[in-house]
Amino acid sequence: LSLLLLSHLLTVNCSPGPLLDVVVDRYDIPKVCPREVEIEDFVRYHFNGTFFEDGKKFDSSYDRGKAFISQVGLGRLIAGMDRGLLGMCVNERRRVTVPPHLAYGSIGTGGIIPPDAVLVYDVLLLDIWNEKDKVEIRTLDKPASCRRTTAASDFVRYHYNGTLLSGELFDSSYSRNATYDTYLGQGDLIKGMDEGLLGMCIGERRLIIVPPFLAYGENGYGTMIPPQATLVFEVLIVDVFNPKDDVIVEAKEVPKGCTRTTVTGDYIRYHYNGTFQDGTLFDSSYQRNSTYNTYIGMGYVIQGMDKALQGLCIGEKRRVVIPPHLAYGEKGVGDFIPGSAVLVFDIHVIDFHNPKDPVNIKVTHKPQECNMRSEADDLIQYRYNCSLMDGTLLYTSDQYDSLSITTLGANNVILGLEEGLRGMCVGERREVVIPPHFGHGENEAGGVPRSAVLFFELELVELQKGVPEGYMFVWVGDGPDPLFPAMDLDGDKQVPLEEFSVFIRLQVQGGKGRLRPGIDADSIIKDMFDNQDRNKDGKIVEDELTVTEDDVSKQARDEL
Repeated sequence: LSLLLLSHLLTVNCSPGPLLDVVVDRYDIPKVCPREVEIEDFVRYHFNGTFFEDGKKFDSSYDRGKAFISQVGLGRLIAGMDRGLLGMCVNERRRVTVPPHLAYGSIGTGGIIPPDAVLVYDVLLLDIWNEKDKVEIRTLDKPASCRRTTAASDFVRYHYNGTLLSGELFDSSYSRNATYDTYLGQGDLIKGMDEGLLGMCIGERRLIIVPPFLAYGENGYGTMIPPQATLVFEVLIVDVFNPKDDVIVEAKEVPKGCTRTTVTGDYIRYHYNGTFQDGTLFDSSYQRNSTYNTYIGMGYVIQGMDKALQGLCIGEKRRVVIPPHLAYGEKGVGDFIPGSAVLVFDIHVIDFHNPKDPVNIKVTHKPQECNMRSEADDLIQYRYNCSLMDGTLLYTSDQYDSLSITTLGANNVILGLEEGLRGMCVGERREVVIPPHFGHGENEAGGVPRSAVLFFELELVELQKGVPEGYMFVWVGDGPDPLFPAMDLDGDKQVPLEEFSVFIRLQVQGGKGRLRPGIDADSIIKDMFDNQDRNKDGKIVEDELTVTEDDVSKQARDEL
């Protein structure tokens, strides 16, 4: 008990001796400290200065609204602060107690610091830099493939967050929802950023730390950036191009056997995805389920696309990179395409044609014997497949129970198909390419897109020779002369309908006459009989028989 009491009395009554050195209390240390203050470093810090004896404040950078800036270890600070700041981290808070002989000694200063005062500085370190510092670059994320890196004289578009070394945000392009756009290496940026942005890929993220003398130096920048501030930029490169850039074309897929490529004046239909260089989609014809249709080289599309659409094959897939001076320039297109944006188009050519193109016919099979060829007025039966030039099947005769039937020259089919079906032999097969001006033109028709080139595979299955428009029956060669005795099969000087019908059918069977195909033969023969039976007594006599336009004419005989 006596020993404990003595110890207590000693603790209470003993007064501490004078401080011999600086006392540092690091009461708030950041978890990450990439750099500590060393001799000759410059520092920027906030502080409150108080007297150790009574805690009374004698100075404060906070009260002045301006951080204190100095160099450490070269006598520009009191010796105690020179020692007390060493090893400090940015954002660290420490309490530095400085004895008089390392502060203002036995003299004090300016009536503010009394002689032999022990000073306490509560310090928050905001910045560290050294005259030997360089721009520090840390790559945060880099795309796997990088086809091009930024260089001096390039124009770049990038997003950034700008902070002080303490982490305080002073600016952000994200908050404005607009990239920062500028040229590199031409003095438009602070020197440190001009250097830090070099060699970046599109899509790359970097941390660029710029010392004050390569940023805004002693002057700072407005109220956002204080004097002698180290700046930290987290940068994402969105776009890069050079004013000397031309259109870049990369063939992704070229079909084999391409015999024709696009030229100026052609009309093209193509699908596309339009993206920026960072991969952001801004437009797509696929989403609209409709091709983009235009003339080539005539100024209907941006200059770069007009150039890129030259020399394409049907079915070709191509990637096109267009610099802004060949696209929408510095203005862009509203909120759709930003100014100075490089555009990337992945295009797929569906078809193209020229307004002067004829119907293209290719015979793929021809029978050895060909006694008759299809022509105007003939009734034909045929098989077909109708496709777009990319192979998309639109229609086929196989989907119906019977073959397709038409009379040539009767305007029952599109002009190009009419032309493709003429001159065919039974059993012949053809491939026919029909430009839209011989097809359905600029209008959609039953699943056929506007301005589509059509591809037909044709096979002629049956051919019935026809008769000229306006005729029901014609003679093949010269008819009987005189006609009535030939018709009067039983020689009784009169020809009823039954006898007239037998006569006409005999002529057709013998190849001497021809009825209009596609119409019921009994109906045609009845109409012919009625025309000759002038008195409507159910029989034709020689006096009633006259040659009329409906039966036969010299013109028809001459044509046949």
